[in-house]
Amino acid sequence: MRSLAIRLLIPTTLCALPILAVLLVVSAIPSEAANDYLARFKSSPMDWLIVSIGLLLLIVQTRLAWRALQWQTTGFDQAADRRLSTCAQAAEWFPLLGLLGTVAGILQTFGSIGPTVTPQEIIRKYAPAITATGSGLLMALVNILPAWSVNLGRELILALGGHAPGDAAEGD
Repeated sequence: MRSLAIRLLIPTTLCALPILAVLLVVSAIPSEAANDYLARFKSSPMDWLIVSIGLLLLIVQTRLAWRALQWQTTGFDQAADRRLSTCAQAAEWFPLLGLLGTVAGILQTFGSIGPTVTPQEIIRKYAPAITATGSGLLMALVNILPAWSVNLGRELILALGGHAPGDAAEGD
């Protein structure tokens, strides 16, 4: 049973963690806000860009995390670590892309406002700018989790394998 947990159960669970986190976060968003976001998402190329790159990066990181969590006879597979670390650093760019989309949306909003405008119209025109921020934050959240889950998973696997923390973690 312990071997099954070390080789399959822990790596699979931890590789699924980012997807589960997205589902949890999305389920916590009020339905009216989620519907509004989805309606605006359809016509927002910046959101498409952020989410597309974010999902592609997540797929790559999930594969790398799976490899990094595989226990070999002498330790963990270290080959994926550098690439996984680089991908995790790329996740830092998503909030910046979201902010860029937000600024572009604000500029577009103020550029389209005429001399007589109501506060309600400003709010209605401003709202689409915020979707890019949401997309960027969600993709950042989901893309920092694979590297974290590898660190956690390795500690769990070592503990189940009877190693003290730090033992055989580097493939000694």
